[in-house]
Amino acid sequence: MKTWSEDTVAILLGIVILCIAVLVFLLMPYAEVAQAVLSITPGLAGNLESWLTTADFGSGISVFLKTLLSGSRPSAWGSNPLTAFPPNVFIYALVLFALLALLLGVGVMLMKEKLKPFVKGFGFVFLVSVMAYLLAAQTEFRSIGLGYALWAIVLGLFIGNAFGVPDFIRPALKHELFIKTGLVLLGAEVLFGRMLAIGVPGIFVAWIVTPVVLISTFWFGQRILKIGSKTLNITISAGTSVCGVSAAIATAAACKATKEELTTAIGLSMIFTSIMMVAMPAFINAVGMPEILGGAWMGGTIDATGAVVAAGAFLGDTALNVAATIKMIQNILIGVLAFGVAVYWTAKVDRSAGQDVTAIEIWNRFPKFVLGFIGTSLFFSLLYEVLNSDVAIVLIDNGVLDFSSDVRTWLFCLAFASIGLSTNFKELSAQFSGGKAFILYFCGQSLNLGLTLLMAWIMFYKVFPEITNSLS
Repeated sequence: MKTWSEDTVAILLGIVILCIAVLVFLLMPYAEVAQAVLSITPGLAGNLESWLTTADFGSGISVFLKTLLSGSRPSAWGSNPLTAFPPNVFIYALVLFALLALLLGVGVMLMKEKLKPFVKGFGFVFLVSVMAYLLAAQTEFRSIGLGYALWAIVLGLFIGNAFGVPDFIRPALKHELFIKTGLVLLGAEVLFGRMLAIGVPGIFVAWIVTPVVLISTFWFGQRILKIGSKTLNITISAGTSVCGVSAAIATAAACKATKEELTTAIGLSMIFTSIMMVAMPAFINAVGMPEILGGAWMGGTIDATGAVVAAGAFLGDTALNVAATIKMIQNILIGVLAFGVAVYWTAKVDRSAGQDVTAIEIWNRFPKFVLGFIGTSLFFSLLYEVLNSDVAIVLIDNGVLDFSSDVRTWLFCLAFASIGLSTNFKELSAQFSGGKAFILYFCGQSLNLGLTLLMAWIMFYKVFPEITNSLS
């Protein structure tokens, strides 16, 4: 049997997860939900979100899957971590471990690797991920934005460098497979219809500023800071300008950056994200910035989608909607960025003198999992438009995507734990030598903050004020 590539396996696993979600959360309850939406009273129609909280359309399977994903994570706790582990958490965690080990194990076998060694090591990686969720659930840590992703990398780095990683764990350190599968699932959350709701102003904020910041940051790193590694430079630049971790991963795959360079970019992104998701709403409130402007500013600058939503919620529902939509528009650039970097690296950076650049060389360089990201985005965007808007909210937002996003966060947590466990401090410290990586990210993010705020103000308040008024 032919050996499957990691990208192909990631696309397959993402599709399988989404197919399960579509079957359980969309197809099974469709008739019941559609009938209920048609019979909803006019009074409730204006308060659909409230109605959804009391309506029950879940089958036994859907209830089980949702409970499994949420119930396997430790609960919030203050001073006693034992309170985060009610008895059912252990049961749900064991079941989730078995299901993820089975699903990912099939992918490992398709790549012609042995299942048993993977499952043995996967148990330890899963345990580190649960501990990362435990630390993220601590109330003080959560209030300052220290999420599961940061803790997963920190725990992995500490364990791997303080105690070493036993050989039996190494077959399960599949951080690229975990991340790529998660990014395929992320594509389903990028819905074109939502983007059009914000309109042209959001597109200008997301698509004009982003490439300017990317190119400027890369140029600054090469010409001013003289960063020796172009792959490190472009990976950090992508994380700064586009959408943090996801863009850094796609870029690292396109330019063949090392694991240590990717870890550096991810670490910087997480540090700045944690600071900005707390500091930006506080600053916006302190200066009395309009909610829409503040939302647009945060959506174009805070790296992680989850952090954008959390920061937007501090300002209000309108800011949250604007921020999340602009971040969604920006996320589309992941595929564009990966293709552009693949072309540039093939034609300029890695090209030998006199060598012709062929389409097949660019194709070989291009990270194929991005096609899964684009494909799932197109499919769910079309599906959302076909369904009645209220039905789509019930079945897609609160069903399919709610489930797939939970699976995605688990995959990301596993990936970050794997990155930490497989990274050596000595090799990682070389990337921070002289502080150039930090300076690059800081300067790039500073430029991003300034340009995004200026563009958001111009587009939402000077060029398209009527759209801004409609959102208020």
